Amino acid sequence: MVRGPAVAKTKTAGKKRLSSIRDTAGDRAFLAFVYVMLSFILVIVLFPLIYIVSASFSSPQAVVSGEVWLWPVRPTLRGYEAVFKNPKLMTGFFNSFYYMILGTVVNLVVTLLCAFPLTRKQFKARNIVAGLMVFTMYFSGGLVPTYMVVKNLGLVDTRLAMIIPGAMSVWNMILCRTYISSTIPEALYESATMDGCAPLRFLIKIVMPLSTPILAVLALYYGIAHWNTYFNALIYLNRTELVPLQIVLREVLVLNRVDPTMIADARELAAKQGLIDLLKYSVIVVASVPVMVIYPFVQKYFVRGVMIGAVKG
Repeated sequence: MVRGPAVAKTKTAGKKRLSSIRDTAGDRAFLAFVYVMLSFILVIVLFPLIYIVSASFSSPQAVVSGEVWLWPVRPTLRGYEAVFKNPKLMTGFFNSFYYMILGTVVNLVVTLLCAFPLTRKQFKARNIVAGLMVFTMYFSGGLVPTYMVVKNLGLVDTRLAMIIPGAMSVWNMILCRTYISSTIPEALYESATMDGCAPLRFLIKIVMPLSTPILAVLALYYGIAHWNTYFNALIYLNRTELVPLQIVLREVLVLNRVDPTMIADARELAAKQGLIDLLKYSVIVVASVPVMVIYPFVQKYFVRGVMIGAVKG
């Protein structure tokens, strides 16, 4: 009873010593180089993010004069006060969350319903259908024909205009189809069919639970796309109560833009320009926080889902 764990610990220690002995000087030098490069890349990526957050909490004068480095200088909330004083902001937040949640659900349902039949060998025309879908990735109808279709369907100036035209991404459908083909064996489908399981039930009860990693990745892709949507809202929406957050934040910046010809005092011009710069950083933080909050919950599925969905076999 006592000797078993001791032997196991001895073997583990032996394996650790053996693995450390196998590391040559070249291996250690290579690992050191990799760590240095990754640290350098990490600094390059983190510095702009830290600077934006610090600048959004700094005074306008510190932002204009370049005093901000890594920490807020003379901390203030003036930028966020100017952003949140806009009465349209909460409406923009609600609309963006609405488009992101409902749009992502529609995207996942349509993508899964399209990807699953293309994995079935019983569907003889699956390669032709897939080829036609891939064709749309390279050649599209263009902006004007797309707008005419949306208008003739009566979707202009409605919430559905932000959801229906982009209900599915062909690239994401290919990832989902490849994932299903690679991880769910055909024998499982045949066994379920012999037990009387219909294809739709097989999709809901078996395919969806086993496809959680790729669905999480696609939800992240679709969700970020909906949250950052700007161009479609600019084209299809006219009513201000329907516009997403990105349009509202654009209006905040446009309405606070400084015209140098209208200000004679250089000090007042510098103060106004500092407030505008502060607003820019505050707007970036406000628009980025929701996505940054959601990402950690799907990050564990991200690498696995992308790798399995992108490489067959």
